[in-house]
Amino acid sequence: MQEQVKAVPPGFHTLTPHLTVRDADKALEFYKNALGAEVLHVARMPDGKIMHAGVRIGDSMLMLNEEFPEYGGLSPLSVGGTGVTIHIYTEDVDAAFNRALSAGAEVKMPLMDQFWGDRYGIVSDPFGHKWSLAAHVKDMSPEQMQLAQDEAMAKMPPPVAAKKTA
Repeated sequence: MQEQVKAVPPGFHTLTPHLTVRDADKALEFYKNALGAEVLHVARMPDGKIMHAGVRIGDSMLMLNEEFPEYGGLSPLSVGGTGVTIHIYTEDVDAAFNRALSAGAEVKMPLMDQFWGDRYGIVSDPFGHKWSLAAHVKDMSPEQMQLAQDEAMAKMPPPVAAKKTA
């Protein structure tokens, strides 16, 4: 009797990010160097462009493909940014953050201890995607977290009004 196929393939979780990038070959190299990604497979179009690649970062999968504007597949570089941040928990967040910077990532939020109990920072990659990197450093009760949040928010400067461009 044939074994039933699993709906979620081995190695995957229920949720898997799938990125569209400009220059997927460079992106694969960047993710290997910056985030320790292991490239598992690459499928190419006849012209050599990557139509699908699978990588593993830690215990999680990430899929990516090249931009295909003719099919509506655009990267953040083509659409002017992204509202998505991909989050990575890691044992040594300082080393991971520095490795990403050394590989060419740009700091969007410096790495520091945060009120919710994580050491946390954000970088953007050269392909327009944002990555938050963290290590959980302190367990907190909901009451402790709310108190810490209230204290942190009280210290924040008021938001600056956005400039109109038109």
